[in-house]
Amino acid sequence: MYLNPIVKKDVKVQARSMKICWGVFAYELILALVFFLAMSIIQGESRYSSSNIYSAMVWLYPVLAVTQLIILGLVVPVRTASAISGEKERQTFDIMMTTSMSPFSVIMGKVMTAIVQGMFFVVASMPVMALSFIIGGMSWVYLFLFLGIAFLVSLFAASIGILCSSLCKKSISAVIMSYVFYLIFFLGTIVPPTVLGVVTANLKYTLGSVPQFLDNYGTNIYLFLLLNPTLYLVEFFGRVMAGRSLVNSMVSSLGWGTQSKGPIALITTGYWWLILATVLFVGVSFLFLWIASRRINPIKGQRRKSGRA
Repeated sequence: MYLNPIVKKDVKVQARSMKICWGVFAYELILALVFFLAMSIIQGESRYSSSNIYSAMVWLYPVLAVTQLIILGLVVPVRTASAISGEKERQTFDIMMTTSMSPFSVIMGKVMTAIVQGMFFVVASMPVMALSFIIGGMSWVYLFLFLGIAFLVSLFAASIGILCSSLCKKSISAVIMSYVFYLIFFLGTIVPPTVLGVVTANLKYTLGSVPQFLDNYGTNIYLFLLLNPTLYLVEFFGRVMAGRSLVNSMVSSLGWGTQSKGPIALITTGYWWLILATVLFVGVSFLFLWIASRRINPIKGQRRKSGRA
């Protein structure tokens, strides 16, 4: 079976280093602190309620899962942000590009190395995560769904980091740019729906009604929220823990779900929101990987120079 040479080399080198051991130790220590904090809260709540403490342990699943996803979202882009810019700083980038590997293979090798490291930490935490399934009585399907979500978060974060690494010459600049991209996805996707809500409220207050086209199709601007990672995770855990959709609740509370004639009325039913958001995140990730591979392509740079000459 073919294995990317960069993944093979980097994983072997890091497996022999003590850094991976200290990384797992720090990762498990954070989870242990969160676990004991959550258990103390659960025990405190059970004393003042008639609910069984064992049934309340299902809430360890979202607490530990969100903690791990936050760690992956913060650590993975830092690793990939220095992947290409670090090679340039060490003056080994030109040597790496003289190999028979294509630029996209180089990018995928760097990304897959970061994903493998991140998933290694996640798998190491499975004994702690399993408590909510063994004692709390949750379905084991949700454990595998969490692994899929963790892989998706790692891929998305790694693609942002590698894109910024291909755009910047310094690693520190690439790291800063990665978190700027984070702000765009976490906060920038909320701006259009917020502006729409303010405009709609002002129109209703001043005119008493909203223009027909805005009432029918203006709410489709909420499709920007498909690319919001926070809403994606809240929707997922809302489905798992409460058995209901946060997006559907938001649609009902705003009063435009059933009246809307656009696509938003279709994707807010069932699991379509999670399915489409997953497809979008995967598509955006591979778009970033493709752009990064184009940026480091030496043949493309030679064509530009020859064209100018």
